Amino acid sequence: MEEERTSEEIAAIFAAAGYSVTLINADANFAAFQTANPTSSDSETEWKAMIERNVKHLEIIKAYTKTDETTSIWTSEDFSAIDNAITKGKTLYS
Repeated sequence: MEEERTSEEIAAIFAAAGYSVTLINADANFAAFQTANPTSSDSETEWKAMIERNVKHLEIIKAYTKTDETTSIWTSEDFSAIDNAITKGKTLYS
């Protein structure tokens, strides 16, 4: 049987979500991405796919549960930045 995540593991998962938030918030649009990353060969389609992957990553993290598969692992974490990044990201790749 799988063991519950420790508080340290939960903190690390939440911190990792911050990387996706930063990536999504870094660019207002593909042109901003190109300006910030002049050596990137990503097309707009690839950029949108990258944003979408990070949005999905955040949605998965928000849905993490304990081993009972019902109770959230989250306690007092503030998801405002994550929620905002999900909303923004969806507008970027839609």
